[in-house]
Amino acid sequence: MSSKSNDAPVRGDAPANNLSQPAETHQSVEALADTITTNHGIPIADNQNTLLAGVRGPALMEDFVLREKLTHFDHERIPERVVHARGSGAHGYFELYASLADITKAAFLSDPAVRTDVFARFSTVAGSSGSGDLARDVRGFAVKFYTSEGIYDLVGNNIPVFFVQDAMKFPDLAHAVKPEPDRGFPQASSAHDTFWDFVSLSPESMHMLLWTMSDRAIPRSFRMIEGFGVNTFRMVNAAGASNFVKFHWRPRLGLQSVLWDEAVSINGADPDFHRRDLWEAIDQGDFPEWEFGVQVISEATAASLDFDVLDPTKLIPEELVPVRIVGKMVLNRNVGNFFSETEQVAFLPTNLPPGIEFSNDPLLQGRLHSYQDTQITRLGGPNFHELPINAARCPMHNFQRDGMHQMNVPKGRVSYEPNSLDQGVPRENPHRGATSIPEQMDGEKIRQRASTFADHYSQARLFFRSVTKPEQAHIIDAFAFELSKVQVKAIRTRMLGHLAIIDPDLQAQVEASLGMQGEADTITPAVKPRELTPSPALSILAKAVPTLKGRKVGVLLLDGFDPALLTALQDSVNSEKASLFLVANSIAGATDSSGKLVPADGALSGSPSVFFDSVAILAPKDPPKTLPLAAATTEWLEKAFNHRKVMAYSSGAKTILERAQVASDPGVVLLSGASSVGGYIKAAKHGRLWDRVRAGEEGADA
Repeated sequence: MSSKSNDAPVRGDAPANNLSQPAETHQSVEALADTITTNHGIPIADNQNTLLAGVRGPALMEDFVLREKLTHFDHERIPERVVHARGSGAHGYFELYASLADITKAAFLSDPAVRTDVFARFSTVAGSSGSGDLARDVRGFAVKFYTSEGIYDLVGNNIPVFFVQDAMKFPDLAHAVKPEPDRGFPQASSAHDTFWDFVSLSPESMHMLLWTMSDRAIPRSFRMIEGFGVNTFRMVNAAGASNFVKFHWRPRLGLQSVLWDEAVSINGADPDFHRRDLWEAIDQGDFPEWEFGVQVISEATAASLDFDVLDPTKLIPEELVPVRIVGKMVLNRNVGNFFSETEQVAFLPTNLPPGIEFSNDPLLQGRLHSYQDTQITRLGGPNFHELPINAARCPMHNFQRDGMHQMNVPKGRVSYEPNSLDQGVPRENPHRGATSIPEQMDGEKIRQRASTFADHYSQARLFFRSVTKPEQAHIIDAFAFELSKVQVKAIRTRMLGHLAIIDPDLQAQVEASLGMQGEADTITPAVKPRELTPSPALSILAKAVPTLKGRKVGVLLLDGFDPALLTALQDSVNSEKASLFLVANSIAGATDSSGKLVPADGALSGSPSVFFDSVAILAPKDPPKTLPLAAATTEWLEKAFNHRKVMAYSSGAKTILERAQVASDPGVVLLSGASSVGGYIKAAKHGRLWDRVRAGEEGADA
């Protein structure tokens, strides 16, 4: 006969979450709701002090609270992404304007009544997770669609082409642009020998180089970048008809970039500039939006082009194949936990719903392996798809089991298929399932590029000649800066040889800036470049629409300013759906002419004018001749002027502008009263004044 009392619990008989427990047990569990516990639910009495053998004695190994806490902390970081490590993401939705059933059977692209949840992540490519946001770099643009037919990952960039044509070369590209292995620098920069050595030996990189030396590589905001699928895909409709497609994202706020000098300053003053900008916009209800478009290319059209649609270093000019705008994405919710969502999100180009298929693009084919392989390492095994951010939101079932970090509890006797023991589970569905088009394939095993991939210079020339004069000047300056950081002269002369093929004027100006006139190598291209009709759609400035929406206006307040003028500015900026940021000598703010203290959003020392799209200064109407003025004030104004920003000033600030060498031009607007604010707003909506002559200059960019 057992000596155990009938009411004594047997160890393991009653788990804490077993709903068949006595009522008093439920009450005790509820009472622990506000008590800190271990990861296994054990209440903690003291979370501040280690268990010691005496108050000055050694720590005891039995302190499981300490060991669990330290062990978890030791393992809180997972391997960062090899590329695209520095990123920021947000939740939102995608909705269709009109059905695309004519070209695809994908359910989420067929019914405009369906709203599809999405998660988007934007990133730099070369830098580590701790690098700055404003590096000159490509920006990743990846979107995860939680469709009724599973996850669809559209993983692209803000530039429509890439550096290499074949995935075989991607590891070499990444190694070349990363910090040099013997010295561990430079970080998040392509301005060094190994990168330029690699690309100067890879003519296929020339087109992408023009884009990365352009303003596209230093964007003003994630909210103001375009996105591209880069690779060519296929869409297949219910009848089995197939077309090639290219994917596009168009920001509703328009495109905008910063100047290189601004990028350098912003990285120093706020390395989280892009991350903060995206978060604050969503937090304030200014939800970023992008329109989604496709270029649809029939087999016949593809065959008629003078380049290969499978070549990822080429784009299809919109003048040849227009972009069909079919829907929009809205990002309306910030993440709740950066690590769980933004860091652990896993994008796979292999995640395609029925109706979207791969092409034979050799870069894409390599990505199909590499992304999955990477996530297994980063996220600790084959079950990373069970993490909430990665999990499908439609029914999911298969016979895969176990593995590291299995988070589900799969039920059932069988873990194989076909089987006859479990009749109540889903089976293959040839009508709804993903299939491949019956594409004819015939050829010898060979490691060789198609001859249709051999023209490496025509589209590089096309891009340079399609952008405006100021944009060309920035490309020239970027090449000159980057190549000046290259120590090996032979690499510089080689690159100058490539630039001569792309555009003689480009080469001549870079050569002159480097002081290397006449030293360019002679390079014979595999295919002589052709003269292509310029495409204005490739220019940021040529297609810019006047707007202040989504922009930020910085207003520097000096004690004694006119509050009515500030109110007029605030009302006008708000009406344009832009934001006003008040700057003063101290974070406490500035007093207006009535003596009222107006709090500042930022101090002058921490809010440089590079943070803003346009600026204004409000000074007292009749400032004393001995008005105290910090050197930072004149620098704030001088830099805004030299960065060609539209500026506004009250009459009392005229002498201050003169001290800052701010000359009179159409982009420097006097605020004589509330009625004059409209003129300033109109000027600011047009962006920078590119023909402005800056202090010490004989001419302007344009």
